[in-house]
Amino acid sequence: MSTTYHEDVSPGSGTLPPRAGYARSDAMSLSLNGSWRFRLSPTADGADYSFAAPGYDSGAWDEVAVPGHWVLQGHGAPIYTNHLYPFPVDPPRVPTENPTGDHLRTFDLPARWPGSGEAVLRFDGVESCARVWLNGEELGEFKGSRLPHEFAVGALLRAEGNVLAVRVHQWSSGSYLEDQDQWWMPGIFRDVTLLHRPDGAAGDFFVHAAYDHRSGRGTLRVDSAVPGRVTVPELGLDLAAGDEAVVEADPWTAETPRLYDGELATAGERIPLRIGFRTVLVEDGVIKVNGRRILFRGVNRHEFHPETGRTLDLETMRADVVLMKQHNINAVRTSHYPPHPAFLDLCDELGLWVVDECDLETHGFTEQDWRANPVDDERWTPALLDRAARMVERDKNHPSVVVWSLGNECGTGRGLTAMADWIRGRDPERLIHYEGDLSCADTDMYSRMYASHAEVAAIGRREDDGPPERLQLPFVLCEYAHAMGNGPGGLSEYQQLFEAHARNQGGFVWEWIDHGLAHPEFGYAYGGDFGEELHDGNFVCDGLLFPDRTPSPGLVEYKKVIQPVGIEGVRTDGDRTEGGGAAVRITNKYDFTDLSHLTFEWSFDVDGETAETGVLDVPVLAPGERADLELPAPAYAGRNAETRWTVRALLADGTRHEVAWAQLPAAPRQSPPVAPGSRPRRDGQSVVLGPASFDARTGELRTIGPVDIRQLRLDVWRAPTDNDNGADWQSGVRYGQRWRELGLHRMQHRLDAVELSDDALTVRTRVAPAAQDIALVTAYRWTSDGARLRLTVSVAPEGEWTAPLPRLGIRFGLPAGADSVSWFGGGPGEAYPDTRSASRLGRWHSSVDGLQTPYVRPQENGARADVRWAEVGGVRVEGDPEFWFTARRWTSEQLDAAEHRTDLRPAGPVWVNLDHAQQGIGSQSCGPRPLDQHQLAAEPAEFTFTFAPVPDPGAE
Repeated sequence: MSTTYHEDVSPGSGTLPPRAGYARSDAMSLSLNGSWRFRLSPTADGADYSFAAPGYDSGAWDEVAVPGHWVLQGHGAPIYTNHLYPFPVDPPRVPTENPTGDHLRTFDLPARWPGSGEAVLRFDGVESCARVWLNGEELGEFKGSRLPHEFAVGALLRAEGNVLAVRVHQWSSGSYLEDQDQWWMPGIFRDVTLLHRPDGAAGDFFVHAAYDHRSGRGTLRVDSAVPGRVTVPELGLDLAAGDEAVVEADPWTAETPRLYDGELATAGERIPLRIGFRTVLVEDGVIKVNGRRILFRGVNRHEFHPETGRTLDLETMRADVVLMKQHNINAVRTSHYPPHPAFLDLCDELGLWVVDECDLETHGFTEQDWRANPVDDERWTPALLDRAARMVERDKNHPSVVVWSLGNECGTGRGLTAMADWIRGRDPERLIHYEGDLSCADTDMYSRMYASHAEVAAIGRREDDGPPERLQLPFVLCEYAHAMGNGPGGLSEYQQLFEAHARNQGGFVWEWIDHGLAHPEFGYAYGGDFGEELHDGNFVCDGLLFPDRTPSPGLVEYKKVIQPVGIEGVRTDGDRTEGGGAAVRITNKYDFTDLSHLTFEWSFDVDGETAETGVLDVPVLAPGERADLELPAPAYAGRNAETRWTVRALLADGTRHEVAWAQLPAAPRQSPPVAPGSRPRRDGQSVVLGPASFDARTGELRTIGPVDIRQLRLDVWRAPTDNDNGADWQSGVRYGQRWRELGLHRMQHRLDAVELSDDALTVRTRVAPAAQDIALVTAYRWTSDGARLRLTVSVAPEGEWTAPLPRLGIRFGLPAGADSVSWFGGGPGEAYPDTRSASRLGRWHSSVDGLQTPYVRPQENGARADVRWAEVGGVRVEGDPEFWFTARRWTSEQLDAAEHRTDLRPAGPVWVNLDHAQQGIGSQSCGPRPLDQHQLAAEPAEFTFTFAPVPDPGAE
């Protein structure tokens, strides 16, 4: 065999045809996972093949865990690129410098291993090209990293001392097909298994389980490569493989994942079946399952663990699916390759719609204007068809899989058409997806990435430009709402468009988890932290989960936005100051499920604290139905308090897991009155006004009661978020870059006047960046009633502002010992103008450190929205109107300078921001900027804060 097999465009040689995957049968199997001997060579031919022969002494070799990536076990380093190939683009050739790992595993057969029959050696995932020997005999080689490959090995097995040798190349021709916005990490990263195949064992089989929603009946047929019988005891079925039966059955959906346990029995093997009856099709221009339109509330999911990379155990996979279900997610796109097969078993069991995507992406060819793109080169078509077949054949018996995806970001070409044609011929019972072909010639849906809200609205109305055939197709955002760092923003507005137009069938947020790799110095590492020559930085950290699988504020927001129960106020009447009568509308937004599995509770909140609670009697509503219900008249009789209702939908299974909630205002907030009854007076170098003292020369606030205050002044800078730094897809504007060009990160404060009157101290300033002729003319007017201090800030812009402001408010420092924080406002987590759906009004408590959101790349974070008052460090602040509150142990400038969490070290004061307004977040790290209504224009503004000293046990 030529030593250039790894550069051949063929998918490989010696492997068995692909077949259905299944987790278990009564045939014996032997896991070959564990510790393997390992040797790393710098090139593909850096060592000879003598290691594959029995008796080879590998005692001096290292050991690695299989499954695993050798670059995460001390041998080399991972590389992150988004789409750029980290090697010269010269298909199918790859660099001479090609890290190659030789793996050795010696094993004995179990004592009970049968002496007859065949045996199959199965690899579930190897990146990127493997050559395999058993007991010195070469079995063949294969490419297709995230796909299964099997070899027939029965004649080669021995009772003891079997030697399995595998050579794995990091780079191969297959690497050109696997440019999938992730870490490049070679190795045998999924299971290796020896399977006994008894005489008469099942080969391939195909479970066809359709559902007729009109009759309520399911149709079952199991096609098998060998004769056998199919039994489903619960349905009373016992029929020959290949025969068809119609039975009364409950359907499978992502909301009601009803599975029937069955068995396929052949002469040599019994295979458990988990059968879900469902039918998926496009009808009337929308995707329907079991006769009903579905709405994808989805996520894209790369397989990732911060310590083991793409090697995941079953417990982690189950935890992911459970977490998705707990956050109202109902769909997964397996970006951009078929997942570990156990993940699909969990999707069947727990209920998720799955878009199963082929192990295919050639995104790097965009740098050459798609020149030499393999998907439009017929020499590569056999490799593309091999990848499609291995996905479809392995996963075809999963009811959760409703869509096959041809791949991701491959441009267009004849190879994709060949894949689509083959899949339709093999499995016409599912739909086909591919985003890259706007003609939709090969697909059953129109799919886009990161389309703006305005465009999604037009598409929903079928007013988008495009071929007539496309206008009749359903629309899906296969990627939207880029969850990189702080964000994504605009989720609620997208969801409104999905619910308003039948054609818009939801989408998949990019993506599920940050791919930060555990690192002893940085905490979590991203691109460039391993010395990569070419990399895309922290673009790999763009998930709804942090690397340790802690939900980010983005996931909490997404759960609220996609909650499957609508709760809204429809009427308030009576005496609003006493929270008089109110009504609430409950709408069932599930696609298939009524609301009998939920219980509803209400609470009546007074100034952020619960005064009364009760149960709301909600009728059993079918999908799409709604009911208007009266809330009871509260017993609360106080006045001058802010009151509201909170209505919650909880699982009725005893867990009390919250599925949906909403807050309905009753009586509005009363603004804090502060009559200017105290006169400012000079006291040496100070001015005393009520509980505060000021520098007489500069007018700078020094103390409030016993608390020292540092550098209170107007603040417009925030450490740019990943979305701030991104380029808007339509305009190309980068707000973070523009802010720096304007110098907003280094504003200078010029003192123009300090004025004392009978009832006020007024400080006039001009706040402006060097080298620019723009400014914010700012006046601070201080008054007091003797016990409290009131600040009114007036801001007027000068010059031509060419960008929105990052924020607008004041910042000041408190003593370093300040720690305990209490507030009445939005919480418990952070929120920004377009990420505030999940912010719940109430009274909250935290430490200063607990207010921080630990994004892998530090950036603006931690703001609490709609704050009425906050107490920190011995100071109470009230706002008129409500304000955004942030407190941290470092300045925005220090936050901006940090590249990793470990760069942030407390030093000096606790810095507090009280913001009148914030710029929205948007999704423009890879998508649209914040909507216009969430932009913070530089325009005249006035806002007020009231300060008072309060005891604080955390202050020093």
